[in-house]
Amino acid sequence: MKSSNISILGSTGSIGRNTLKVVEHLGGINVKALAAGSNADELYSQVKKFRPELVSCIDDASASKLEALFSSNGASSTDLPRILVGDEGLNEVATFEGVDTVVSATVGAVGFVPTLKAIEKGRRIALANKETLVIAGELMTRAAAENSAELLPVDSEHNALHQCLRGESPKEVRRLILTASGGPFRTKSLEEIRNATVEEALDHPTWDMGDKISIDSATLMNKGLEVIEAHWLFGFDGDRIGVVVHPQSVVHSMVEYVDGSIIAQLGVTDMRHAIQYALTYPERLVNCLPPLDFTEVSKLTFEEPDLERFPNLKLAFDALERGGTVPAVLNASNEVAVQAFLDGKIPLHSIAAINKLLIENHIPEQIESLETVLAADAEARAIAADQVRAVLKAAAPSNSV
Repeated sequence: MKSSNISILGSTGSIGRNTLKVVEHLGGINVKALAAGSNADELYSQVKKFRPELVSCIDDASASKLEALFSSNGASSTDLPRILVGDEGLNEVATFEGVDTVVSATVGAVGFVPTLKAIEKGRRIALANKETLVIAGELMTRAAAENSAELLPVDSEHNALHQCLRGESPKEVRRLILTASGGPFRTKSLEEIRNATVEEALDHPTWDMGDKISIDSATLMNKGLEVIEAHWLFGFDGDRIGVVVHPQSVVHSMVEYVDGSIIAQLGVTDMRHAIQYALTYPERLVNCLPPLDFTEVSKLTFEEPDLERFPNLKLAFDALERGGTVPAVLNASNEVAVQAFLDGKIPLHSIAAINKLLIENHIPEQIESLETVLAADAEARAIAADQVRAVLKAAAPSNSV
């Protein structure tokens, strides 16, 4: 088994919690460090069970609550791990001494810098944070090559592609085929999508995910970001990456070869499969999941994605083709717009409208440094926030009589 000492960025999220379930099942893996968001209660339970040496909280309030939970339960100061906060804590968890595998499971651009620092340490990266490669895939892959770091995908689609490509020559591949569930609006009209509520958008038919990823799935931006991620992970241009809608979510992705053969990876819809694969590669070990029962799979269907109803997918292909800082701008704009939708400030269709405006007006820069990426990200967030305010102002009732 490859991984023996791990740290987790985003331990209280869906991927983080499932990673700890896999660790518990496999045994023999030491959890050295955990970085979490604001869920101090969940983090407290994780620390009690896995006893990491280092913990990072999102802010001082979360750190104080964690310390209070230990104190109220009779723990002495020697029972507590070292506790850090914010970006400093994330970076320390990502580069903690003795760790061989870093599970990058934060949501959004917050995971970019710590993941890059882990790569520079030559660690194996079990990558669930697709935004990391979307923002700066060129930097990440170059750093991985220079430091002999492994990038192993945890996203179910890319994990499936990794499995389908094992032992195959890239020269024999015609295209990669990513599957998409279609999300909660797969059969909805354009008008129904425009009027969708937050609750409807979060109601994913297949996967149990966090709010941001669920909204991205509802708009198919999640699949667009995965197209960009696939480019950097496997080295194929956008014209050799396809997307099909597969509502049963049994086929996680496929590889089409030049002779017309197609190899697909199928399995139950549970992220623990992909997580365990990344932690134990190149070995395959028995997991705790039930096998896929083909007698219970009534049918497998596939559809073309509708780019009129889901324009974010086309925007992602456009961003990949233009290259440079355009994908970073798209990601930053989308994060701001998605949060605005979750906060009830803009309708769902405005997410794509804001994203389109930003990437169409952005002049690409070559990514030569971390500073280039961070500057493009910050500028895009400021412009996207202005656009959210413009939508709010346009929707406000007039005071005129």
